[in-house]
Amino acid sequence: MKWKLLTATVLTVGAAIHGSVVVTPSLADALSPTPAAAQLEIGRKIYNFRCYFCHGYSGNAQTVAASFLTPPPVDFTSAKAAQFTREHIVSILQNGKPGTAMNSFRNVLTDAEMEQVAVFVVDEFVHRKAPNTHYHTPENGWPDHQRYRVAFPFATGEIPVSRPWEKLTQEQARGKRLFLSSCVVCHDRGGGPINSTSSKGGLTWEAHPLSYPRNNYSYTAPPAVDAMASASPYLLHDRPLQTTGMTPLERQGQKLWQDNCAFCHAADGTGKNWIGSFLEPHPRNLRDPAFMGKMTRTRLSATIREGLPHTSMPAWKSVLSDKEITSIIAYISKAFHPLPN
Repeated sequence: MKWKLLTATVLTVGAAIHGSVVVTPSLADALSPTPAAAQLEIGRKIYNFRCYFCHGYSGNAQTVAASFLTPPPVDFTSAKAAQFTREHIVSILQNGKPGTAMNSFRNVLTDAEMEQVAVFVVDEFVHRKAPNTHYHTPENGWPDHQRYRVAFPFATGEIPVSRPWEKLTQEQARGKRLFLSSCVVCHDRGGGPINSTSSKGGLTWEAHPLSYPRNNYSYTAPPAVDAMASASPYLLHDRPLQTTGMTPLERQGQKLWQDNCAFCHAADGTGKNWIGSFLEPHPRNLRDPAFMGKMTRTRLSATIREGLPHTSMPAWKSVLSDKEITSIIAYISKAFHPLPN
């Protein structure tokens, strides 16, 4: 439950992986009744930069993030969305949708960019139900994406992840290991939501923070070797600090930190893991002396309880008890930066 509340709140800012958003040429072009191919490609780039993490590569909300969100993100290919217009999508982008994980993008996108992405969504997903396969490009940090092809059947659902290992061929087993070690962070598992036991065959998983993408996967690597792990600049921040001499309260805080806070702030408290790097604004670096030198336990406790408006920091008062929040602060003070009362 804690993870669901966290993910439902923090993943709404949108994903920004590699590359940058291309600014639209003009608002007039965006309003054109027949969008040109160039206009649609601009909208595609914005969507792939900001929206795919929750709504999916193909606009159908079949993502890991969607499985944690209540209510789930809109499936733009569904019958419910069939009547969506550009104006409706622009309005949602501008104002957000209260009671859901969809926040306003006014402080993230320009009016022209919101128009462009709306035009793209309506054309690509609502009308044409197209797959939008243009994300895995060299420009987005995916050179030679075909080298991961053994994992594709698990990403598309052709082979359900719930299929027992003993029923997989050697190649399929390699693909499943790759999928579970990297691809699963963004892709639906093809067998139901990641934390459900739905009729689609979903499995119950223990959530834990991981940094992706991990590049340089070797197709011929021995099964016991995680060939993806060596190239991630974010992986260092997913390793908990080796902190000794902790009190029972601090040890409790350490576990709560890893279970609830590390997803955004990283295991090492820097916020420089993969998830933290694409959230806007970025999660606080709790090891930054300039910031933490002005922080107190009282102020930090209030922030954890109430959250921070217009950021990805949710309110935890309905999830964590006062004692649990106190233990997290004790761990932060011990492991990351000492805090006065």
